[in-house]
Amino acid sequence: MSTGTTTDATITTPVEREIHIERTFDAPLERVWNAYSRIEQLVQWWGGGDRFDVERWEFRKGGHYRFVQHSDGEVHGFEGRFREITPMERIVQSFEWDGMPAHIAIDSATFVDLGDVRTKVVTVSQYHTPQERDGMLQSGMETGLNASYRALDALLTKGA
Repeated sequence: MSTGTTTDATITTPVEREIHIERTFDAPLERVWNAYSRIEQLVQWWGGGDRFDVERWEFRKGGHYRFVQHSDGEVHGFEGRFREITPMERIVQSFEWDGMPAHIAIDSATFVDLGDVRTKVVTVSQYHTPQERDGMLQSGMETGLNASYRALDALLTKGA
């Protein structure tokens, strides 16, 4: 049952090299997992609806991904490798943004079934230094993330 509400993600920095992101979606765990793990769904929400090119997608442990987002006349590339995939529970991957080359984060996304047709996604992004973490926070990451999550809300509502 969808409440139709859209909220921004909760973003905190509880330790000096990490960003913690929490967001609850009005959809069951399987639908949220599929939106993250199936490329035909991921392209509909990642990037908030901007043009999105998939240059590589290998959703398996050790697999490589690379996306290019086209937004407001700019091009942003993102890539990494999957370290761990536990279906319906967790995805751990490296993450590198072309805007901060060679500053690689490790993102761990955990999917929590709240038992009431809602799913919470908790992502912890760990950086090598506090300066790298702060650079990502100052890059506009929060705006892009929330735009993506609003597009994910729309996709999940459409699939209800």
